[in-house]
Amino acid sequence: MTFSICVHESYETPDGESHRRFGVAVTTRLPGVGTLCPFVSENCAVATQSLVNVDLGRRGIAYVDDGLAVEDALEALLNADEGAPQRQLHGVDADGTFAFSGAECGDWFGHHEGDHFTIAGNLLTGESVLDATAAAYEASAVHEAVDDTSGSPRDGEGPDPLAKRLIDALAAGDLEGGDKREGLSVQSAAIAVETTEEYDVTPPYNDLRVDATETPIADLRETYDLAVIGYEDTLDRYEEAYEADSLDETDE
Repeated sequence: MTFSICVHESYETPDGESHRRFGVAVTTRLPGVGTLCPFVSENCAVATQSLVNVDLGRRGIAYVDDGLAVEDALEALLNADEGAPQRQLHGVDADGTFAFSGAECGDWFGHHEGDHFTIAGNLLTGESVLDATAAAYEASAVHEAVDDTSGSPRDGEGPDPLAKRLIDALAAGDLEGGDKREGLSVQSAAIAVETTEEYDVTPPYNDLRVDATETPIADLRETYDLAVIGYEDTLDRYEEAYEADSLDETDE
């Protein structure tokens, strides 16, 4: 099933603190992809697909969180997996990338490792789907840059939030052809982002899924836009309460 992108970005906040973030975005012509494919932590991002084995994602994240390099963690898991020829598995950590496509994945299938990101897909209309996804992300990638992520996602100068840029990358790949199984109308999409930066109010737009729809990327974008509005409304009304960890700071 599908195509997905895993990314690592490093940045500084205006006060000089260094942070990193990881993200995964995925879409497919099947329902519920967000429950199966994307895995993310403050240390890495992993996507498991084709004949999905969710244990590869869960254990891959756990191994990297415990200190293994992403390539060592995912390679070890594949070596112990009898179904590896039918799997796709890829991911990034702060220092490297890893991507694997088993020889028995559905045509067209393949993967790409770029600077701080990986992309993989199977049952696609062609390699150009991955090329378009990569180009869209690379055009807006953030690395070793100053990025003010406080407050509203659209206050001030700087890049769009990673979640939005990942949706844009999926949209570019889908426009290029995407998943070739046109006979499957029920589709899904998801994004997940984690960062080392702490927030008084956790941005809800960093973990979104559309589980069953005929227009997954458009619906995911609409869900993202609504989540941003909800986040801004929450900051306006409840930020002082969250900072004080007490509802006494708000009148509602």
